[in-house]
Amino acid sequence: MQAQMQAPAIAVGTISNGAIWTGRVLSGLAIVFLLFDGAIKLAPLDIVITTSQQLGIPTELARTLGVLTLACAILYAIPRTSVLGAILLTAYMGGAIYTHVRAGSPLFTHTLFGVYLAMLIWGGLYLRDERVRALIPFQRT
Repeated sequence: MQAQMQAPAIAVGTISNGAIWTGRVLSGLAIVFLLFDGAIKLAPLDIVITTSQQLGIPTELARTLGVLTLACAILYAIPRTSVLGAILLTAYMGGAIYTHVRAGSPLFTHTLFGVYLAMLIWGGLYLRDERVRALIPFQRT
């Protein structure tokens, strides 16, 4: 008779209410920004068209990028799919960073904005989700 193998249990600690609420606020800020960013790409606004042209992105892709942003933000906002949403948003931010590097955008305000947003996304998730804390353990001395 073969014994069933079980995945090892991940030891998780308890998260303080302060950390949970801080994580929710950080995640909420990221979600609000992403929903706004995705929504404005759905309408043919002058700022979206102008920015797309400056970055070398075909203007007809704005709606596609808006839908993609909204879909990833919604996945991130739903607790059961938040890790998947964070992974997809990180990939999306990587593409945005590359686009700004290629366009020669200012480093700290434009190019690294994707890094700042990804830190907000993962920081919020880390503070409110024990699974992420277990995967990325910061040891205290």
